[in-house]
Amino acid sequence: MLLETIRHDMTAAMKARDEVRLRSLRAVIAATQQAQAAGPTSIELTDDQVKGIISTQVKQRLEAAEAFESGGATDRAAAEREEMDVLSEYLPARLSDQELEELVNSALADGGWSSKADMGTAMKAINAAVDGRADGKAVAQLVKSKLQ
Repeated sequence: MLLETIRHDMTAAMKARDEVRLRSLRAVIAATQQAQAAGPTSIELTDDQVKGIISTQVKQRLEAAEAFESGGATDRAAAEREEMDVLSEYLPARLSDQELEELVNSALADGGWSSKADMGTAMKAINAAVDGRADGKAVAQLVKSKLQ
């Protein structure tokens, strides 16, 4: 499981005294533990749920880095980007713009969706195909631009 891999990598980071990797992985483990304990009963997270948590962590790091850069704290922005790079290793490879456009065009053609009224059903199918390999906003904008 992905969570076991992350725990193993965290132990290796401790032994190697890799502070950036250690800090990043501890944050992911803390977020997964919080998600497991949320609700009336404790649950075991699937790899897809763990990837979702990691994706959220990556987005948070990106937003923080942008905020630090706009505030002039470039050293802190660089630290956030380093953590973001570590976390990105545990996510599937991102789709290029061309790959995303091909996937969207293919899905729209296969589903026969052509009007803006089909946006919801098209997005559901396309998001399943994208599987977290592209930013949701970018996917939605592209789909919206393709539908008349």
